[in-house]
Amino acid sequence: MTSVPHDIASLGGHTMGTTWQVKLTASPTRDLHPLHAGIQAQLDTVVAQMSTWEAASDISRVNRAAAGTSVPLPDLFAEVMRCALDIAARSVGAFDPTVGPLVALWGFGAQAHAQRVPDAELLAATRARCGWQRLQLEDAALLQPGGLELDLSAIAKGFAVDLVSRWLRTQGINAALVEVGGELHGYGRKPDGHPWRVLVEAGPEEEAQLPHPPRVLALDDLAVATSGDRWHQFSADGAQYSHTLDPRVGAPVSRASAAVTVVAREAMQADGWATALTVMGADEGLAFANAHGLAARFITRTKHGVEEHLSESFAHLLAEQDEAA
Repeated sequence: MTSVPHDIASLGGHTMGTTWQVKLTASPTRDLHPLHAGIQAQLDTVVAQMSTWEAASDISRVNRAAAGTSVPLPDLFAEVMRCALDIAARSVGAFDPTVGPLVALWGFGAQAHAQRVPDAELLAATRARCGWQRLQLEDAALLQPGGLELDLSAIAKGFAVDLVSRWLRTQGINAALVEVGGELHGYGRKPDGHPWRVLVEAGPEEEAQLPHPPRVLALDDLAVATSGDRWHQFSADGAQYSHTLDPRVGAPVSRASAAVTVVAREAMQADGWATALTVMGADEGLAFANAHGLAARFITRTKHGVEEHLSESFAHLLAEQDEAA
């Protein structure tokens, strides 16, 4: 039987305050409307469970629960929480899903107050409400110790990418490139037999100063996520404050890298670790990435200009892909 040739189709929409786009291979006669609706349904599920911007979401329900309440979590929410706690433990708190009150205090997120530097007393009181060690997740139920507010914005978009990729496979889509707000996962081969190729994200100003062409990754069942200081920040008294909070000190990351990119098998992992390594900073983060086999790229601004630093795993991945090209 002769196989039907496939084309690349593009679908897109809005979710989580940003956009999503999916490129996939399908028969030119296939009705794409059910696929579009199904993708949007997966994304809407993540919002309904994990968006602090939605008062009726499951995460908002956890955050409002009285002290001592055991709150059952939907399976997907519990899956993300287990990953978040694992990254929190392995990063020794550089990633922390309980930073919601601190994010709001510094003027970011759904519950944001005015963007300002908080006084020391208020900062100390807010920090006392945070801490991933206070989380008790048993089976698929989370114990609210009192005053704890989850914030999964540093991992939920990545999970949404993974969820869409999973669902597309169940629909017989053998190759797709899924993107939600800059987080990506690619699997399968395009009709020309090649994997999906993407530019590694960083600011155009920074990329223009680097002494080599932009980095390109082949996403052959790989995910990539980027974090950094150029998305949301504010200035006060001559200082810049990044939207990325260092949970270990309760304040925005100082001298954050312009961009930190992580490549992993799952976008959820790439997303969470990109945030953790951004919090650590280029020196600590690069040493951690090398010690733990993480594929990471750091773009930093120095007095000598923009610099790129690659972990051993990231450099090895580039070399492998260059050889295969």
